[in-house]
Amino acid sequence: MKKTKVLLLLSVVLLSVTGANSQNKPKNNPPLFSNFSYQGNDQVYIDNPLKSDEFYTPILQGCYPDPAITRKGDDYYMVCSSFAMFPGVPIFHSKDLVNWTDLGGVLNDVTQFNPHDTGISAGVYAPGITYNPHNDTFYMIVTAFSGGLNNIIVKTKDPKKGWGNPIKLGFGGIDPSIFFDDNGKGYIVHNDAPDNGKERYNGHRVIKIWEYDVENDKVIPGTDKIIVDGGVDPAKNPIWIEAPHLYKKDGKYFLMCAEGGTGGNHTEVIFKSDSPKGPFIPAPSNPILTQKYFGRDRKNKVDWAGHADLVKGPGDKYYGVFLAVRPNEKNRVNTGRETFMLPVDWSGEFPVFENGLIPLEPKMKMPQGATENKTGKEGFFPNGNFTFNDNFTSNKLDNRWIGLRGPREKFIAITKKGLQINPFETNIKELKPTSTLFYRQQHNRFSLTTTIDYKPKSDKDLAGVVALQNEGSNYVFGITMKDKDYYVVLQKNQKTRRDAAINSTIVASAKIDLKKPVQLQMKANGDDYEFAYSVNGTDFVNVGGIVSGDILSTDVAGGFTGCLLGLYATSTNDARP
Repeated sequence: MKKTKVLLLLSVVLLSVTGANSQNKPKNNPPLFSNFSYQGNDQVYIDNPLKSDEFYTPILQGCYPDPAITRKGDDYYMVCSSFAMFPGVPIFHSKDLVNWTDLGGVLNDVTQFNPHDTGISAGVYAPGITYNPHNDTFYMIVTAFSGGLNNIIVKTKDPKKGWGNPIKLGFGGIDPSIFFDDNGKGYIVHNDAPDNGKERYNGHRVIKIWEYDVENDKVIPGTDKIIVDGGVDPAKNPIWIEAPHLYKKDGKYFLMCAEGGTGGNHTEVIFKSDSPKGPFIPAPSNPILTQKYFGRDRKNKVDWAGHADLVKGPGDKYYGVFLAVRPNEKNRVNTGRETFMLPVDWSGEFPVFENGLIPLEPKMKMPQGATENKTGKEGFFPNGNFTFNDNFTSNKLDNRWIGLRGPREKFIAITKKGLQINPFETNIKELKPTSTLFYRQQHNRFSLTTTIDYKPKSDKDLAGVVALQNEGSNYVFGITMKDKDYYVVLQKNQKTRRDAAINSTIVASAKIDLKKPVQLQMKANGDDYEFAYSVNGTDFVNVGGIVSGDILSTDVAGGFTGCLLGLYATSTNDARP
């Protein structure tokens, strides 16, 4: 009997080890990617070179929206929305608000956060992050639209060492943030629908507050209260009051919110009260940040500014982070909503974003004590124009590489020759995890080149690159097979309505020689995208001419994300030459 148990146990162990190791073994003829290069070349940075005491804003280019920020001593931590990207909730660290280190994602355990069957604009968004000095603990709170989580909170003593398990919170709505008063008492504020039967118009929302039980990590039943109904001027039927943050200064409580929706009417507004539970009186100077008043065709246009958070920076000077967009020449927002920063003047009764009510500039003065702009150097996150090269020789992938609807580790393997992508039996158009390693588009003008070593075995096999706004709006450019010949093929996938089928068309294809690895290239110049290949590493052949990037922008494709650029493989290809 004992011998039988031992043999059974040994079999289980062997099976588990084999299963764990087989996850990254070659499956279905995997492609090998190497020599990845992304180069951004936006004119605004060429025209506005930095002086020694300046840095660029946006501080996080590409799809890093809905920023929230907190501070412990000289350490600043900032989080952003990630939707169905994985890991969830990217987090960054800085000592001076200029130079930021990418720490990866807060929600990095797929058993706890699993957006495997959600649209790209679902998942998690609008996080808050707060340091509580009373128990030396950081809190990240967010709304999760997958797995039945809804509003959750996670905690840690040190954000660099990971976070605890998600704790489900018993309330609805979105955009939660947590605040700790001087006496240690906790409060949560969030956006919600009006009470039943009291919705007056489309876009009518309210801000609620709950008392928070710090010892047991839950809201206290019966303590919820509406503290803003509609917005700054309810008589004007304001829409989408959201993204609330609560602050305390000089014994008074300040509630800062976004209003007007994430678009051309986006604004940031502020209220004041003697109590965290109100009544809150709007500032007469509202809005305190917006770009909605200016001409549509202004140079170096920045738009949609709002959804902000404040932090006291070096020298007790306040700074605000917020989202905004940098449209291209056709007002497309392919780079998505990005994280910007401005100094904040709080010398008077209410805070005001400095130069936040005039057209935003691309650069600003470094805060007091910041002695050097090291962005893009020594491991700090880059901005402005930069080049990102990756030969995939490191044992750990750069945190800028992400999965969609699941962890990247499920389909990649790092080898001595490069990055192997083990193709799933899923297509880029499906609401499932795909075997695609993504990098955010961070410039309106960029070029991307990668080398691929791959020989498909059938027309069901394809590997290459993809430019994706969502599952129904993307371009696929890859190598596949037809009869006994190899081809490069450019496929356009577009869904014209939410309830419509995806319309897939072959833009162009070309027969290709696969005696050696091939270079694939993608370029964008504003709204114009091009795809090309090279069999000799020097001469590139365009496939499909110039195609429009309109489907890679939210104003055409819908949703909340920016364009993602991916290294893609599938064993269920339908892009046929």
